[in-house]
Amino acid sequence: MNKRLFMIITAMLLAAIVISGCGKEAKETNKEDAIGESEENNVDEQESEAEEIVDEEADKKSEAADQSSNDFSELITYMEEETEGTAKVLYENNEPQVHQSDGVSISLDAYVLVELADFHTDFDIPFNDQTDGGVILAKYTVKNELDKDAYFMPALYMSYTGAPKAYNNYRDLLPREDQLPEKLSPTNDYLIKAGETITGYYAYPFGKDHLDEVLELSTVVVDIPKPHSEKGDVNSNFGSEGKFTLSLNEDGAAKVAANEAFFQDRATREDMGEKEMLKEKDGINESEELGDVAVTLDGYQFTAFTPNSVEAPRFSSFVNGVVLLTVKFNLNNKGTEDIGLSSMSSKLTVNDGTQYLLNEGLLLLYRNDDIVKAGESGELLQAFVLDQEQYEKIWKDKTFEIEIGPIKNTEAKDISKGKKANFILPN
Repeated sequence: MNKRLFMIITAMLLAAIVISGCGKEAKETNKEDAIGESEENNVDEQESEAEEIVDEEADKKSEAADQSSNDFSELITYMEEETEGTAKVLYENNEPQVHQSDGVSISLDAYVLVELADFHTDFDIPFNDQTDGGVILAKYTVKNELDKDAYFMPALYMSYTGAPKAYNNYRDLLPREDQLPEKLSPTNDYLIKAGETITGYYAYPFGKDHLDEVLELSTVVVDIPKPHSEKGDVNSNFGSEGKFTLSLNEDGAAKVAANEAFFQDRATREDMGEKEMLKEKDGINESEELGDVAVTLDGYQFTAFTPNSVEAPRFSSFVNGVVLLTVKFNLNNKGTEDIGLSSMSSKLTVNDGTQYLLNEGLLLLYRNDDIVKAGESGELLQAFVLDQEQYEKIWKDKTFEIEIGPIKNTEAKDISKGKKANFILPN
């Protein structure tokens, strides 16, 4: 091989090596670029997917919020379609009320008053045989906070002062599956399992005449029964009964707010009339022992009372006006027998001991099963009706002495051996 040929071959080999190296470098660079682009695409896709998930969750929350706020709207639409009537919302309240009953809570979550007009005659019976009226739709929640099963019959009857009847759920106005009496019913023994929460609706119908009455009164009351601990045994009830007060217009809302300042005797809880505070004292904390029971005077309220038109006949003998005295005690039952609150009695001495009045059971809400259990404490209210003129002119600046007792058990038997406690109402 001559020298020239050798140089040509050498040059060609060097060029091939350079070209090969450049090609490899280019491939590696392209590969790195491709990997970078792929990683960027993956990041973008992940961010996009995350944004979609966030958007979906936001949509779900928004949808849930809308559904929650439109609960009554959907029910009202259903009611219109079922009855062929026309509905108009008159008043709505979303402030919850809760009643605690020894580990089982019953809450009124929200309610709405609806005027229902010109509906089919098939639905007129619960509306007092009228085809115009109103419906209160109420949302209730029952929660068992115990570590054992309980039973709750949702007999949530509604009434008002002078009502001709107790109003109950009318099952043909709402979807069956949404109604509380369907969720807690004889088919499941009214069972609410340990830790379980059940929410459902009630529909209370009023004929046009009764609707006008409740709107004038501006409030209605719902009674809350006690839960039971044993299936099918109504005698195994526990906790306490309660009441929800529902305002039906702005006047009713103002009245409910004002009533919170008063002791919850029957005149207040059942809206028997208007109270005006004259004199009150709380936190007195004076005690006496009656056998195994410590009786503590907590407070008192004197109120000027104007009964409504329905209740006025009960107070017809008080031609000079009415003053109510409501006294609050605490009973600490350290004995072995339950105390029956409905059988407790008291006497009020006025005008420096020259006159006296007995407590008025009409103004109390206690039933036979309202008790203070052995080993527990509970509140006791006593109420008196005073002639307003005598109170203003003679009694109010003199001594008021209240005598309470003896303590009685659930069978109205004296368990404090005739002993009574006496307290002077301090100024």
